[in-house]
Amino acid sequence: MARKLFGTDGVRGTANTEPITAETVLGLAMGAARHLRRGDHRHLAVIGKDTRLSGYMLEPALTAGFISMGMDVVLVGPMPTPAVAMLTRSLRADLGVMISASHNPFQDNGIKLFGPDGYKLSDDDEASIEASMKANGDCLADPSSLGRARRLEDAPGRYIEFVKHTFPKGLRLDDMKIVIDCAHGAAYKVAPKVLWELGAEVISTGVSPDGKNINRDRGATSPSYMCEQVVKHGAHIGIALDGDADRVIIADERGKVLDGDQVMAVIANSWQKMGRLRGGGVVATVMSNLGFERYLQGLGLDLIRTAVGDRYVVEAMRGYDYNLGGEQSGHVILKDYATTGDALISALQVLAVLAGKDQPVSDVCRVFEPVPQLLHNVVVTGGKPLACRRVKAAIKDGKQRIGKSGRLLIRPSGTEPVIRVMAEGDDEALIGSVVTDISAAIEQAVKE
Repeated sequence: MARKLFGTDGVRGTANTEPITAETVLGLAMGAARHLRRGDHRHLAVIGKDTRLSGYMLEPALTAGFISMGMDVVLVGPMPTPAVAMLTRSLRADLGVMISASHNPFQDNGIKLFGPDGYKLSDDDEASIEASMKANGDCLADPSSLGRARRLEDAPGRYIEFVKHTFPKGLRLDDMKIVIDCAHGAAYKVAPKVLWELGAEVISTGVSPDGKNINRDRGATSPSYMCEQVVKHGAHIGIALDGDADRVIIADERGKVLDGDQVMAVIANSWQKMGRLRGGGVVATVMSNLGFERYLQGLGLDLIRTAVGDRYVVEAMRGYDYNLGGEQSGHVILKDYATTGDALISALQVLAVLAGKDQPVSDVCRVFEPVPQLLHNVVVTGGKPLACRRVKAAIKDGKQRIGKSGRLLIRPSGTEPVIRVMAEGDDEALIGSVVTDISAAIEQAVKE
C-alpha cells in the first residue's frame, strides 16, 4: 500500500499549510487511533514536542483527535524525540507521538509516530493509518467513552535518570569542560543537566528557545558556533544536538568537527574491545563515508548499508541483530539502550571512551581519514528531472569516470524539495567535476 502523507521520517511540511494543518493532524490522530486500537483496554498515547511555535497548534489538535476516539493522552511538553520513544515504552502506551521537524527551520513541523515497543512505525503501518483517516467518522467514541488528557510533570527527570544510567558505573566527568549546543530545541533543559550531574563543567548555548530560533545558526546542522565556543573557553569537547536531539555532532578541542561516522567508529572500536559489539559490524546508510567503511574493514568488521533514514537503519539492525548503527548526519542508534537515535546517549558513550584516557579528543576520536566527499543539493520545484535523458547520460558518465575508486549517489530527499548529488573517492578534483556536471544537468532539466 503506497504512502502519500508520510515521508522518510513521518509527516513533514510547512506549518499551517497542508499537510501540517490542525485539521489534517486532527484526522491523523483519529486515523492512528483507529488503526492501533486493540481490545477493550483503555488505550494511551504519549505526545511530546520540540520548541517550535507551531507546536502550540499541533499538540491540541492531536490531543483532540485521540480523545475523540476514546484514547487517553499523556502530554510531556518539550522533550527529545528519543525521550518520547522511551516514555512510550515506560508508560506502556499504545502510541508515541513526537511533534518535530527535526533539523528543519522553525517554519516547518512534522509528526513522528512510535509503536508500543518504542520503535518508529513501519511503512505498512503508516500506509494503513492513511487509509484509516478516510473512515474516521465511523468510529467516534460515545460521550461516556471519551478519553482524558494529563501532563506528566516528571517527564524530564525520568529521561535524565534514564540517560545517566547508560554511562558506565564508576566513571565521572569531573575533569572535563564541555560545550553543549542544544539548537534552541527540545533538549535545552535536559542535556546540560545530564552533563552537569555527571560532574562536568558545562558551557551551554542554544538554550533560549523563542519558538522561532530552533536550529538557527546553532546545533548539529550549524556547528560552527559550538566550535568557536570550544576554542574560546578552552573546552575539552563540544557536543551539538539538533532540534529534537536525535542526532549529535562532536567538536574536538581545536574546534574541528567530528561527524556521525567518526562517532560510530569510536564506539565500534570501544565496544569491539569490550566484547559488546554484536553482529560483527555496524549498520549505516549509503551516505556514510568510504573511509569509515575501510576503517571498519581494518578492524575485521562489516558495514551494512541501508537507504537514508534512521528507521531503515533500525530495521536492518533488528533484522541482523546488530547493536550499533546510524547515519553520517549524526543519528546514532545504540540498540542496547534506545530504539531510535539518541544524541545524549551517543555523546555519553564517546565521553566514556575519553574518561579513561589522558589524551585530547583529536587523538582519541579522529580514528580514520575520510575520503573526499562532496554533496550538492539541487532545488526541485516540480517535474521528474531524474527521468530526463540528459540527466541519465550525465549520471552514467559520472559512474564510469569514478569507476571502482569511489561511489556516486543521486537521490531525492525525503524531507526537503531537493535532489542530493553525492560523490566520493580518492581523487578530489574528479569528484568535484562529476558532482558539478550532474548537478548542472539536473538544474537544466528543472528549468525545462
